[in-house]
Amino acid sequence: MRPLDAKTTNPRLGDPSFPLRHRLFRLAWTCVWVLLGRWTPVPLFAWRRFLLRCFGARIDPTARIYPGVEVWYPPNLAMAAHACLGRDVTCYNMDRIELGARATVSQGAHLCTGTHDVDDADFQLVTRPITVGTNAWIAAEAFVGPGVIGGEGAVLGARAVTFRHLDPWTIYAGNPARKLRRRFEQDRPALPVRPGL
Repeated sequence: MRPLDAKTTNPRLGDPSFPLRHRLFRLAWTCVWVLLGRWTPVPLFAWRRFLLRCFGARIDPTARIYPGVEVWYPPNLAMAAHACLGRDVTCYNMDRIELGARATVSQGAHLCTGTHDVDDADFQLVTRPITVGTNAWIAAEAFVGPGVIGGEGAVLGARAVTFRHLDPWTIYAGNPARKLRRRFEQDRPALPVRPGL
């Protein structure tokens, strides 16, 4: 679902950025999640996966969603095998958020797919998808901006902020995030990928 054209609506004066049907869907989702999912005990991964799937998320049976996670729009969430959203992660997924196999987003991190065109007089809402690659790690309280692709095995350190792609098997930290080093030395092999995972 794309945002409404800010030239025909006026979101800066309180008009909506999305159609009524979309907003009603999100209202229903929020009520269900707050009442039945967000607060549930840690071991109830299957129950939280079930709720998200009922509202259109594509989640592998081995993926883990911890309590306190906020998912803005479930149909825009996809999680592969053993992917993980830690406690209190925010998925502000106005556009697609995809987590590859064994990708981890740690507690308090924020994945944000929406921004505004600051050069547009109408302040048009713009969305771009986020991808967190296989074996990548977004550490605690980090912020990932719209359109970012986190390469396979990339690491974004705690409280780091990125609006740029993360190279595979590379460690980043800081605000703005800067490349620190390769995750593995040249003579050391990367993590093996087991068949079926």
